[in-house]
Parts: sequence; structure tokens; C-alpha cells
Amino acid sequence: MPRMKYVSTRGQTDPLSFKDAVVAGLAPDGGLLIPSEYPDVRDRLDEWSSLDFLDLALAVFATYVDDIEPDEMRRLAADAFACFETDEVAPTVTVGDYRILELFHGPTLAFKDVALTILGRLFESILNERGTHLNILGATSGDTGSAAISGVRGRSNIAIFVLFPAGRTSPLQELQMTTIPDENVHCLAIDGSFDDCQSIVKQSFANLDLKSAYSLGAVNSVNWARLMAQITYYFYSHFRSGEAESTFVVPSGNFGNIFAGFVAREMGLPIERLVLATNENDILARFFETGRYTRGDVHFTLSPSMDIQVASNFERFIRLRLEDPTAVREFMSAFAATGTACIDDGRAICDYVSPVTVDTKETLATIADLHKSHAYIVDPHSAVGIAGARRLGLDGAICMATAHPAKFPDAVSKAIGVKPTHPRLDGLSGLPIRRTSLPASLDAVQGYLREHAVG
Repeated sequence: MPRMKYVSTRGQTDPLSFKDAVVAGLAPDGGLLIPSEYPDVRDRLDEWSSLDFLDLALAVFATYVDDIEPDEMRRLAADAFACFETDEVAPTVTVGDYRILELFHGPTLAFKDVALTILGRLFESILNERGTHLNILGATSGDTGSAAISGVRGRSNIAIFVLFPAGRTSPLQELQMTTIPDENVHCLAIDGSFDDCQSIVKQSFANLDLKSAYSLGAVNSVNWARLMAQITYYFYSHFRSGEAESTFVVPSGNFGNIFAGFVAREMGLPIERLVLATNENDILARFFETGRYTRGDVHFTLSPSMDIQVASNFERFIRLRLEDPTAVREFMSAFAATGTACIDDGRAICDYVSPVTVDTKETLATIADLHKSHAYIVDPHSAVGIAGARRLGLDGAICMATAHPAKFPDAVSKAIGVKPTHPRLDGLSGLPIRRTSLPASLDAVQGYLREHAVG
């Protein structure tokens, strides 16, 4: 009998098992699924500190998964991590005063591969066991789409529908999605912003009749399994640092990557500080400075995966901070109705979070300086984080490098005059394109879904 249950941030969904939570993605009440408790692993840190990445991931997973046999979980994870270019999966390199956690060695050269290579295999394993099917519906501002597609392409009983803002991802990010030939992959170029795409997805999941009739599932970071996998590299990089406590600097858009750090800290990992680094789309930074969560206009920048005003994982933090699901519902309802919501209960929003906003000029200067001083090239998202660490004087901080620089050659070239390359990306040029253009319309997207869904 499973012991770990998954509950909604809004408190109006019956508890689910891990496998049911994976397939459901979003909770039926519109909230996000979270574990009923975050396990305390402080008494296991010494034991875990010497594990390799695979065994550490399995140790983390075992605290959240009790309805999949350990041998099956090992098979899935080992097969997933075999897709990476380095045996270490997430190596840390020293660049000047900083430790750079390289999370871009997976199939699509982005940090999301760490979780999505596993999630695709989890989906297939659960669906085959149950004899059911799944239609995955997701929105991407860049890297999630290609990583999700890579994780489920060609897998049985699954179709994936990825919405992305037309012309607002990098050309290579779009090619990584639209050149996939598998018939179960559907790339939908939406005439609007990422927030428009995300709104359509959320409205579709809120339609419980549609969700049930077409077995909708979520593959982006609203799916708890994504965050569970990402927790691992916080532990892994901390253990490799040799420090008593660690500071992590995280480029933040949808709040999933950094929320995995919140969870790691709840579990007992000695995290001294989390630096939340944003670009000009600074809604999250402003919240942690003021307690006010206020939607603004989307600014299109050189770091497009962070060009977001409504962070889909933010509700999980609100539940962690407010604890009461009724208060979470009130906060999210106020934001939906007015575009703003506020926490003002006399407490600091979070005393171990340091928000920082980095503009395009500073991003380019950071790329240029790292190249000149250390012959090391970073992509613009990673540069936002490193710039934030420099601004705050955080020598020794672990800065997350979230994508390979070759995914953003124009931005990097603007900074250093050289376009980085990678063989996987070079091979995309000239491949046939599979893409459907749609207006930012709920009816248009749902009509396409009904026509092409499996099952």
C-alpha cells in the first residue's frame, strides 16, 4: 500500500499515489500536486554524499516513490541517463570565483533533460502497465518543448502537443522541436506570447470533461516528477563542493528549477541561500522584494526561456509559504481576477532568498568577460545567473548553467563575436519541418487536439 500521497496546493483533490500524480499532471481542482510531506533526510546526508549521480537520484526518488518497484525505477533512470554526453550527468567546473553546474549535457542540451528523459520513460512504463493512453499538452518558452519531445517521441500510447510562441524562441530551439519526424509529436506555433500558450494549456486542464475524454497529461514542470528529478543535482553538486553549506544561483523563469532547491532545503540539504536571478521580466524578483505578485507586460529578451510573467510553479511556493490551502486559493484567485496578489502577514517573504534582476546589457557583458578572462562560454540564461552572483559578491556560489551556449549562437556572437556550435545542432539545418500555426485561441488549440489525439 503506497504511503506517500500527493495532494493539491488548493486542497480540494483527493490524495493520489505517485503513479496517479504523474499521469494526472495538474490536480483536478486547478492546483499543483505536491507530496503530502517533504521527507527529512538529514540523517542520510553522509551516506548519500559518496553516491554517483544515478544512485543518488534513486535514493532521492525512493523518498517520494513507493508504488514502482526499485528495479524498475533503476532500469528507467539508468536508461535515461545513458543519453547524456558525460557519465557524471551534471558535472561542476570551476570558472574564476564560481562553480558552474553544467546541466546541458543531455539530448537537447538543456537542464530540463535531467528530468524529462526520465519522465518520458515513466509515462510509457505506467501506461503499458495499465493498458491506457495519454495525450500530453504543454507550453514552452524554449527548452521544455524540445526536451519533452525528446523524452516521449515514438513512445507507445502517447501523443504530445507542444505550444510555443511563434518567433519568440531561438531558431535552434524551434528546430529542435519542429524537425522531429515522429508522428506522435505535434508542434503548435501560437501567434502570441508564452503566457498566452500557458493560459490555453491551463484552461484546457481546467476543463475536466476535456481532460477526462482525451486523457490529458502534463510534461512541463507542473508535473511533480519533473521537480523530483531536479532535486538530485542540488544534492549532487553540494556534495561535490566540499562545503558545509552551499549557495545556489538559479536563472528563473517558470520557477520550477529554483523550487527544486526549496524542496532540497526542506529535505535537510544545507542550503545557505538561493539566488533567484531574472531578466527584465522581473515579476518573481519583485515579489521576493515586496511581497506583491503583479503581472506586467512581457519583455522579449536575449534569454527567451525567462520571458515569462506568470510562473507556472509559483503556486507551489505560495503553498509552502502560506501552508493553508484556503489561503492559496484566495491568493491565486486574486491574481487571476486582478493581475496582482499580495502577502503581508508581518513575516519576511523568505529570508534565505536573494532576488536579483539582470538586464540585457549586463548579460552580454558577463558573457564577454567570462570568455575573455577564462575562455569559457555561457548562454544568456546562465549569464543572468552568473551576473547576479557577481553583483551580490557571492564567491564560491554554485551557478547553474541551464543550456549549452550553442543553442543561442546569435546572442553569444553579439557578446564575443564568435558563434558557438555543437554537432547535434549543426545537423538540424535542412531537415524537414513539421509545424502547425494557430492563433492564440482556446477553441483553435482544443479543436486541433480533438482531431489528432490518440485513444
